[in-house]
Amino acid sequence: MAEQAQYEELARQLSAIGAVKRDLARILPPDCPAGSATVLTLLGRYGEMRMSRLAELLAVDMSVTSRHVAHVADRGWIERSADPADKRSRILRLTPAGHARLDELSRRTSHLLADRLSDWSDHEVGLLIHLMGRLRESFGDCRATPHRLPRAHEATTDQPLITTRTPA
Repeated sequence: MAEQAQYEELARQLSAIGAVKRDLARILPPDCPAGSATVLTLLGRYGEMRMSRLAELLAVDMSVTSRHVAHVADRGWIERSADPADKRSRILRLTPAGHARLDELSRRTSHLLADRLSDWSDHEVGLLIHLMGRLRESFGDCRATPHRLPRAHEATTDQPLITTRTPA
């Protein structure tokens, strides 16, 4: 098991991932902000789905999901149709224009990563992919399983208080 100092350094490194995400967001076209790109990516990965499922995958409120969906629908990248099983619900699916936009986003992202990681070996990139996958698996579906944080009076000297605050 890793030492406390290693976990502290890991927490610092994970908080710095925000800079990587911001750099990735900068390459998005002006008419496709990050939320819209994520909607397209999820529909591309999982196929058609209800708005409620998309909100669950985005881990955001239905009102936020609705704004993202309206944005991509207004541009013709997705279509919304009545759910045959429940006429009150809508099924979302990518249109041909949505598939084309998703392909463009994927090319942009791949080019940026190839540029930034040009001095990495194939083995190192593969190792990063593997380890990030393991990290995500270790956390499971954190949207559906809230973890109880210890109260201040429950923390002991050998058990640090877990907070939602991101270390610098």
